[in-house]
Amino acid sequence: MQFRISTGSRDQFVDVTANVREAVAASGVSDGVCHVFVPHTTAAVTINEGADPAVTRDILAGLDRSVPRDGGYAHAEGNSAAHIKASLLGSSETILVAGGKLVLGTWQAVYFCEFDGPRTRKLLVRVSED
Repeated sequence: MQFRISTGSRDQFVDVTANVREAVAASGVSDGVCHVFVPHTTAAVTINEGADPAVTRDILAGLDRSVPRDGGYAHAEGNSAAHIKASLLGSSETILVAGGKLVLGTWQAVYFCEFDGPRTRKLLVRVSED
């Protein structure tokens, strides 16, 4: 299943847990795995706390401190920091499915991570049986 994700700022976390749950429900798979993939070099996907929005703000702030936007990079497009951040977080996540539901911890959510926005992006989700 494919979803379009629209972002409104250069760096942004978008909670896509509901999208991923929708894909699991549509798949009809009771027990298996859910693969979430972002086919972009300046975006990522991650799992982290979904209860307190300060967590994602802190992650973005920490990434900005670790990988500054103006870091003297050689890449001519000027978005090297976005490429580095995307590589650090990764382009995919695998989540177990049990009883037709995602196996996530109480506080966990799935996030699309934008590092070169605003843009409209793709999020790909595939669910497979064991």
